[in-house]
Amino acid sequence: MRLNTQTDYALRLLMHLAVNSSRLVTIQEVSDRFSISRNHLMKLASALTHEGFVTSVRGRSGGLKLAKPPEQITVGAVVRCMENDFAMVECFQAGRGQCLITPVCRLKGVINGAVAAFLAELDRSTLADLVQGNAPLERMLA
Repeated sequence: MRLNTQTDYALRLLMHLAVNSSRLVTIQEVSDRFSISRNHLMKLASALTHEGFVTSVRGRSGGLKLAKPPEQITVGAVVRCMENDFAMVECFQAGRGQCLITPVCRLKGVINGAVAAFLAELDRSTLADLVQGNAPLERMLA
């Protein structure tokens, strides 16, 4: 399974906010740190704010911060929010499948199980698990 770039950047942004939880973080700061387009980060920040992961403070002294403690943000929840779909083969897409064996194929069930296991594993990890006690990461992002 492959996550899209948007999900990767969203997780990086959230980790940066978690490491710097004592202050507001600007989009420009994150853009500079990760060499990610400022405009792209603004769209991600908006989506993460809309989904309740991030709080945005407007104005000259504004910035971003986590909307809830990092222990309450699971990696799985972020991935579900940022990924468009998990349709790995054509038969997952209603009305679009052209495969002859779709009505009798068992592959769809196997893949559904794999996706469920993948997401369940991501649900076991929180943002706190990724950043707390990770001194090298803290030095890089603080």
